[in-house]
Amino acid sequence: MTRVVSLVPSLTEAVAASVPGALVGATDWCTHPADLDVVRIGGTKNPKVDRIVRLAPDLVLANEEENREPDLAALREAGLTVLVTEVRSVPQAFRELDRVVAACGAPARPRWLDEAEEAWARLPVPNARTTAVVPVWRRPWMVLGRDTFAGDVLARLGVDNVYASHAERYPRIPVEELRRAAPELVVLPDEPYRFTADDGPEAFAGTPCALVSGRHLTWYGPSSTEAPRVLAEALRAARR
Repeated sequence: MTRVVSLVPSLTEAVAASVPGALVGATDWCTHPADLDVVRIGGTKNPKVDRIVRLAPDLVLANEEENREPDLAALREAGLTVLVTEVRSVPQAFRELDRVVAACGAPARPRWLDEAEEAWARLPVPNARTTAVVPVWRRPWMVLGRDTFAGDVLARLGVDNVYASHAERYPRIPVEELRRAAPELVVLPDEPYRFTADDGPEAFAGTPCALVSGRHLTWYGPSSTEAPRVLAEALRAARR
């Protein structure tokens, strides 16, 4: 069996569901599946390269956004094979997931991946569209900008990111400027920053705020099967 180390929570969940037993290492942020019992190798931005090398994996899974090139270069220099994914849209996520599970030794395309693709294909064209800002961090405030997976997810659900044409993918925008943009909605995920009912909405008084699952908004593994429904429900609740 192929020995795999994953540096990406989404891919960790995908491999665990598709090729049980293949994972030998994962990051501290890989929280799904909840019972995953593998060696922890640090964070996505600061993996312990020496620990990964000692695990002698056949394959290391990474992502061009979540992981740093110097760490990936160090792994390659140690003789390891690193598969780097790029995921900036829902269709691209499915293509990359196909590539990942095949590289990890899945005997066939997993059923959950078919179900996820079907769930997004069945999504109806929204009757109306809503403009939104989507903070992903606070202190300083950072929002979704151009060319992001989460932005594409929201667009398919009828939510147009105010900063979708920004030059940066995750620009730092002062909260006063976010308010002046006059969005119809503020989308607040619970990761990477954990926005809650008491931490985030108070900065946008008078504007509806949708508290959404970060895993469903930003992950692209098995959670994609229920993401359209879960996110749509949260968005509807905020706009009532």
